Amino acid sequence: MSGGVDSSLAAALLVEQGFDVVGVTLHLWDARGESQVGRCCAPEDRDDARKSCEHLGIPHYVLDERDAFRKQVVEPYIDANLGGLTPSPCVGCNQQVKLGRLWGLLGELDAQALATGHYCRIVHGEPGTDGAPQLWRGRDRAKDQSYFLYGVDPAQLGRLRFPLGELDKGQSREEARRLGLPNWDKPDSQELCFVPDGDVRGFIGRQRAAAGTTAGTEGPVLDEAGNELGKHAGIEGFTIGQRRGVGIAGSEPRYVLRVVPEEHAVVVGPASSLLRASFRADGARWIGTAPAERFEASVRIRHRHVPARAWIAPAGDAFEVELHAPERAVAPGHAAVIYRGDEVVGGGFIV
Repeated sequence: MSGGVDSSLAAALLVEQGFDVVGVTLHLWDARGESQVGRCCAPEDRDDARKSCEHLGIPHYVLDERDAFRKQVVEPYIDANLGGLTPSPCVGCNQQVKLGRLWGLLGELDAQALATGHYCRIVHGEPGTDGAPQLWRGRDRAKDQSYFLYGVDPAQLGRLRFPLGELDKGQSREEARRLGLPNWDKPDSQELCFVPDGDVRGFIGRQRAAAGTTAGTEGPVLDEAGNELGKHAGIEGFTIGQRRGVGIAGSEPRYVLRVVPEEHAVVVGPASSLLRASFRADGARWIGTAPAERFEASVRIRHRHVPARAWIAPAGDAFEVELHAPERAVAPGHAAVIYRGDEVVGGGFIV
């Protein structure tokens, strides 16, 4: 329970259905100040989770997971940015820290299932299948969070519950108000919980300074032909498709096309050069039997991306993606998640 309305409502709906519910909040990061409230990290958010549990009459525990969050989410995020990648920290956080820690807690609490406020669904197979549980997209396409959970252990799916999977956000707000939750009208969190102002370079600089090291190195901004157009203060924070913050004037907009860490270079160019017809993803994770042959499916290359039709060719612990139509801003480091309709098949990280 992050302190937000979604996880509070998930608990409330289960209580209403007669389940014996225990609320757990993970203390992941020390965020302070009014601008941090609603980002899963501020003391006010933990207090909101406690108030929701008091309202529901259920126990509430806070677990200190700051060390795990730093090692498994924040430090890899910093390293990836300094390596010229656009990381997907919420994927690692959800799969490794949140579900990982809470899954281990089931036995300690003698609990039968783990529930969260994610907007996704568990479906127990279609007619004619073996009935194995599947991970599906949430009904609310704007809030669907299945992208972050593609790597969940298939053995865990049968004990996961997503009470909000059939609801849209408006219905969730109304249900939370109906149930009298104290945070029913709390604003949704935005951006990364540990970089709430969106200033990635500033965050990495502060973290590196606190550790006694330096962050990125100044380097050139190049056009596609290799001509130097200007300088940048460090490759960290640049992402494929970025336009704002490039700092190069011209007669037409220029976008980040590539980041070349070994040269500390950022390559920019027109929007047309952002299109990619194919890419490779490593670290493949599959829900169910890993596919052995090329197959057709849809793929999402970022959280709010509309799934694009493609051919998927498995290659060991990787897969090749051949898109039916070129897509804009395929960013190395981002997760690529594969779907058959609403069902999550698997995914990996774009390289």
